[in-house]
Amino acid sequence: MIPRQTKRVNALAAATVTADQLTGILAERIMGWRVRPDRFLMGKRRWQPRWRFRPMERLEDAFELLEKAAPQSYAMEDDGSGFCVRVRIGDTSGQAHDVSKARAVTLALAQALGIEVES
Repeated sequence: MIPRQTKRVNALAAATVTADQLTGILAERIMGWRVRPDRFLMGKRRWQPRWRFRPMERLEDAFELLEKAAPQSYAMEDDGSGFCVRVRIGDTSGQAHDVSKARAVTLALAQALGIEVES
């Protein structure tokens, strides 16, 4: 039987999600954190306010996700009009292009995990 939390995450992954919802989904699926309305529970009685973890905006947070996801391969390039990021996790891959490197990394990870993000 699939645990209840996994069912909820998979249901969200099947639908189009907003940037805020995406942050919560990635925090659960990649970082292993529990998501609460105003904070992330990181384990061992540690927590972090939601506003402090912003992988769509902060490159440090996007790279933390990338490192924790441990992709088999990834590539980043600046094509002059923005950043193109390609990520391969397991049998799936994701690709994103954006003027923000943090956003491109986060969206590529989301696509590799099968999460459809709202434009």
